[in-house]
Amino acid sequence: MVKTEKMEEEKKRKKKKSIFVEGPISSDFISVKIKNHQSKTRIGAHDIFLGQVRKDEIDGHFVEAIEYTAYQEMAEEAIHTIRESTFDKFEIQCMHIYHSLGVVKTGEICLFVFVSSNRRKVAFEAAEYVVEEIKEKVPIFGKELLSNQTHTWKVNT
Repeated sequence: MVKTEKMEEEKKRKKKKSIFVEGPISSDFISVKIKNHQSKTRIGAHDIFLGQVRKDEIDGHFVEAIEYTAYQEMAEEAIHTIRESTFDKFEIQCMHIYHSLGVVKTGEICLFVFVSSNRRKVAFEAAEYVVEEIKEKVPIFGKELLSNQTHTWKVNT
């Protein structure tokens, strides 16, 4: 890659971006992000993680949705730190992270991580690293809305 192109990509990468999407992340949103990478022909692999709301059973009642909230400024700072550490640890070319806020029903997508690299193994490893770091370090909270009209706070495992 030409030196100026690489510098331009790094400059864009270091710019802090909002990761939040109101409500579920749609398949149209995801497909546009994928399609935008067809012109990036130096990339040989993409790994995509989609987090979906499960219909867990809690005390005999089923999760119907999760209502996500966050300390947005802190969450975006944590995501920025995770992004930078991922670019430092892995030879990736591109990364996108999006998380829902608000109500997301069972079966709908609440987390979208998209990592691109020259090689598949790097993309796999980087995506797993990102997802684990998000679960551990980003202040996003989920209130599980149950079928009996009660709720419980979700605990990440």
